[in-house]
Formats: sequence, structure tokens, C-alpha cells
Amino acid sequence: MALSQGLQQKLLQKLSPQQIQLMKLLQVPTANLEERIKEEMEENPALEQSDSDNDDLSAEEIKDEFDSSDEEDYDLDGSDDEYDNIDISEYVNDSDDDIADYRMRDDNYPDPDEKKSNPVKLETSFYDVLLQQLGMLNLDEKQQVIAEQIVGSIDDDGYLRRENSAIVNDLAFRQNIITTEEEVEQLIGLIQQFEPAGICARDLQECLLLQIAARQKQNTAEDTKTAYILLDKYFEEFTKKHYEKIQRSLGITDEQLKGVIQQIIKLNPRPGGNMGEVNKMEDYVVPDFYILNNAGILELTLNSRNAPDLRISEGYRDMLKEYERGSKKDKRQKEAVMFIKQKIDSAKWFIDAIKQRQNTLFHTMTAIMNHQKDFFLTGDETMLKPMILKDIAEKTFLDISTVSRVANSKFVQTEFGTYRLKFFFSESLSTDSGEEVSTREVKKILSDLIGAEEKKKPLSDERLTELLQEKGYNIARRTVAKYREQLNIPVARLRKEL
Repeated sequence: MALSQGLQQKLLQKLSPQQIQLMKLLQVPTANLEERIKEEMEENPALEQSDSDNDDLSAEEIKDEFDSSDEEDYDLDGSDDEYDNIDISEYVNDSDDDIADYRMRDDNYPDPDEKKSNPVKLETSFYDVLLQQLGMLNLDEKQQVIAEQIVGSIDDDGYLRRENSAIVNDLAFRQNIITTEEEVEQLIGLIQQFEPAGICARDLQECLLLQIAARQKQNTAEDTKTAYILLDKYFEEFTKKHYEKIQRSLGITDEQLKGVIQQIIKLNPRPGGNMGEVNKMEDYVVPDFYILNNAGILELTLNSRNAPDLRISEGYRDMLKEYERGSKKDKRQKEAVMFIKQKIDSAKWFIDAIKQRQNTLFHTMTAIMNHQKDFFLTGDETMLKPMILKDIAEKTFLDISTVSRVANSKFVQTEFGTYRLKFFFSESLSTDSGEEVSTREVKKILSDLIGAEEKKKPLSDERLTELLQEKGYNIARRTVAKYREQLNIPVARLRKEL
């Protein structure tokens, strides 16, 4: 095959560094934005945060020195020509960076409050609580190490989900402690006596049995004894609510069975869930948006944390001024000027990305608020309209992927509670009249129907389908079953109560 040369024309899409940086910032929730800014300031000494507060200045009084409308290529090779073409005045203008234009909050931000500090919880971990009780046991040094290994293997719910053999191997390989499964089991039995009852169980059945056994020491009622027998011998039948079979086997009446069930439902299936406190970001929901109903007019504001007062370091400006006065022939001086220029350009990119992030967040949330106006005015979930990412993308003239990044991990605080932005997105379902309604509306009605049903005779999926169709919703039984599962509602047989 002969070699040949040819010209080809291709159309490729290449993301600029600014676009990549903006996409990453869009995904960052407000709760983590401060940490992201601190990371950028640590990497780039030319970027700093001002201590002054300039929120009250208007847009006309603020000079936009970070306008990136002119496309510039900042890939530097350190050549003499490039150095000679640098306009130092662009970097040392005394009026630059005094105030960032995106700090304007006339419409987008609430009035600044006095600086508030987040509350810090005084915490005692679940592990510490167990170790405190472990210290009350009279154990030798080897048993103490084994017991600590067992406690460390207990998960946050209070269950020990590792096999005894795995614990023996962990002790042998990691701590050079030789033990047996029998010795481990003996210590597990001691730990299972800790408070709250049910700790260190291997499964739900053992957890409930431990709690009933602890209750029997204080309460010798017949219902408690029967509950222990039921959980020990008829646990599978109980989980499947085969009450008739349980009654025949135990020879008890309906009233006695009700008393036994009351004893069981008071038990805690997650004994470690309420024990100790763990510092998790999920404990605090920081809303990215606030929506206020002002006499029927919805007002949208962004969380003030979205507007950090960033600017270019004055120290870097002063260095450039010194270099401008000095000789431009020195090689080290040229390298220093190029380095400073890179850092200042990088800082400008980041500040401009923060500005674009706020604009994108505000415009996207405005479109969502206008689309779901009825809900934000009333708080009624049945007023939610069908809405998908494409609908908001068309209104904001943004890409669907951009809208998806905004909706991800973002929260909005309303008069009716705080919601994830994803909550407002749902598919549509047609009614008999041809009108499209949100599937979330159907789920709300389905949940209400199940909530109002007679628990002795719960509604089957077929009956729920009929009731929804009577209300004008064209829906199939399998769709009802799918929505019920999404709502974490069990089938009719498992919802039955005596």
C-alpha cells in the first residue's frame, strides 16, 4: 500500500480550562463551596479573600475588571516576545479588584447579617460508649484486645456482621494475637449484655431476642414470654404476617396475639442508631436558595455563602510594579514576571467562574420556581407540574448537562420545608381529559389512599388501580406497583394489622 498525504477538515469540540473549572464548580453545593475556595487560595497565592464588606454598592459603582469576553490564550512558553507583549498596566491598575462585581446582591442575595458561626456539636461516638462499658469488665490483657477488636467490628446500627473466623484471622495477622472462635464467641456473649439491649447481634432475629430477654428480667408478663417464643421459633412466619399459622401453633387468641405484637413493635431494630453522636455533613442541610412568598409574589435569593469577597492579592500587584520600574533584560526577572502573570490570570479565571456559577444557579432556579409556581405558593405536592431537565434547559438556554449539575446536591428552603432540587423533576402521566399531570401528584394520591385504608383489610394493587382510574388517571396495575415500591410501601399482605 503506497503512502499518501491528504488534507482533512474536522469539527471538534474542545473544552477550555475555564469551562472545565465552571462545570466542576457548578456541582459543588454551597455547604462545600468555602472549602473549595480555601483549596484554591492555598494553591494560588495571588487569590485572597477580603475582610471588608462591600455588599451595599450598586452595579454602576463597581468596575468589572474580570470581564472575560475577550478570548485570551494563557498558555505561556516564557519566550522573550511573549514577555515583551505583556501589558503590565492590566495587572497593576490601582482600581482593580477593590470590589468584585458579583458581590452585588440587590436581587440575588438576602441582606447581609452579622457574621455567624456554625454550631459545633459536643460528640461522643458510638465506639467510645461501648469502650466505656467494656472497661467495666474484668478482662485480662489478651481478652481486652480481642474484645476491642469485636467492638471495632460492630457497625453503626449495632450489628456484628463479621464471622468469628474472620475476627480470629484479623487478630492473628494484624495484632499477632492467637485465639479461637470459642473464645471470641464467649466475649461476644459478654458484649451482648451491654446497653442498649440488642448490641452485637448477628442478625435482626438475634437482636430482637436479646432485647426481649433483657425485658424478661424486668417483666415476667405472659405476653413477654410468648413474644420470646414467637421470635425464636416463628420469626419467618411473623415477618410474613402469617398470623393464623402463629395463632394455631401457639394456641393464643386474637387479643393475646395483639399484646404479643405490641411487645415486639416496641423493640428497636437498630440499637446502635440512637447511641452516641457522629459528626456527619448530612446532619446539617445548608440550602443553596431561599424562596419567600411576599403577598403572592415569589422572591428568590441565593445563599450569601455563594458570594465570597475574592480579589487579586495586592502583594502581587506591588511586585509587578517593582518589575515594571526595573530592567526587563534580566532572565530571572522575566521568569518572575511570567510566574506572577500566570497566578493572576488563574485567580481571574477562578473569580470569573464563581461569578458565572452564581448567575447559572440563579437563572436555573428562577426557571424552576416559575414552572412550579403553584407548589411554591401552596406547598401542595399535587400542584407540582411535570418537569424534566429538558424543560428547564429550553427556558434557560443552557445545556441539559448544565441543568443536571445545578440540580445535583442542591437544596431550596421554602415556607413549607427544605427540598432537593431533584424533588421538583418528574415525568408526566395523562388523565382521561388528556391533561398531563406529574407522577409525583399520582404518588401523593396513592400514598394518601394507602394511609386512609382500613388496616385490617388493606387495599390491593388492583383495588388501588381502580381507585386511581376512578379519579381520572390512566394508569396500569404494574405502574401502581412500581410507584408503591418507590414510596417504600409494602404489599397489602404485609400492611395488614390485627
